[in-house]
Amino acid sequence: MNQVLQSGVKILVVDDEIDLEPLIRQKFRRQMRERIYDFEFAFNGLEALAKVLEFPEIGIVLSDINMPEMDGLTLLTKLKELKNPGLRTVIVSAYGDMDNIRIAMNRGAFDFITKPVNFEDLEITINKTLEEINLTRRSLEEHDQLVSIQQDLNVAREIQQAILPKVFPPFPMQHHFDVYASMVSAKEVGGDFFDFFQIDANRLGFVIGDVSGKGVPAAIFMAVSRTLIRATALKGVSAGECMYYVNNLLCNESVRSMFVTVFYGILNTSTGEVEYVNAGHNPPYLLSSSGIRKVEMTNGLALGILEEVSFQSKILVMNPGEKLFLYTDGITEAFNNELVAYGEAKLESFLNQCSGLPIETIIKDSLEDVNAFVGGALQSDDITMLAIAYNG
Repeated sequence: MNQVLQSGVKILVVDDEIDLEPLIRQKFRRQMRERIYDFEFAFNGLEALAKVLEFPEIGIVLSDINMPEMDGLTLLTKLKELKNPGLRTVIVSAYGDMDNIRIAMNRGAFDFITKPVNFEDLEITINKTLEEINLTRRSLEEHDQLVSIQQDLNVAREIQQAILPKVFPPFPMQHHFDVYASMVSAKEVGGDFFDFFQIDANRLGFVIGDVSGKGVPAAIFMAVSRTLIRATALKGVSAGECMYYVNNLLCNESVRSMFVTVFYGILNTSTGEVEYVNAGHNPPYLLSSSGIRKVEMTNGLALGILEEVSFQSKILVMNPGEKLFLYTDGITEAFNNELVAYGEAKLESFLNQCSGLPIETIIKDSLEDVNAFVGGALQSDDITMLAIAYNG
């Protein structure tokens, strides 16, 4: 009962009988004294409308039918036009016939009580109505909160998209390599990321990552990971040193046992040599005229799990015309409606067929192939791809 007061709901009594107000005040004096009920009074429909506008906290209208200037049924119609989901009207009238009950309910009445009023029954009706109002108001508050959260997620998505490279070709003045990438989040914001940057005139750094988890926490961890990797890599350190330094920082800052799988490579644009570290990520594919093959693993641990872990790098030499295709498990673990995964075999079959195409076409066609496979099934994970073509 005390929830009534806390919710700030007023009860408006509308009746032209002048002795009704003192009677209600007397019958409910304890509830009023304890501020369980809070009444306002009006003598006709016009006064009632003015009161409703004056006191937005009015949640219940107890209205007679037969009144001067504006009757109760007309008042019902006017109140319905206000489209206030937190307002309920209970008709209290001597005209307890089915016709008036039907008209009142059709015009939006929540309940109906006949005169002479049984105050115990009235109290039960008031309490039932207040419970309904409080439920409705809580639902509206939750809806507003969801709308606010959705707006925040939209802003977070815009921020996340803004920090990822999105202009292609990114380095139009050079001709030694081509880069293209794409990310499609499973939720408003996701945990996948990619990045690429020129470390110096002859070295291109590139990275793809997949944060454990989904939603805002993963997106925040993704932004931190991407920023640390870029900032460290631009110091010119080796791939292994970069992963070692970033891993220690993430272990110190990691919350909820979050971690990120990463493939980080440094392409020497003059020689085609790639120094790389695979920190628990899906192995990329090297695409050449003779076919495709997986890039050898370096057996590195995902970042953010264990401090002071060393990361061994390996060397891959790309010949002119060869391409690197990097991806996250959102591709291989994309499920159709029969819960069958896209899988590595289908990805490799696709890459074998398309290895000679430009990298932008490969990535766009790959996404189309995955979407065609899953059909209308809900996307369960972020889908991210990054491709590097070495031109020599």
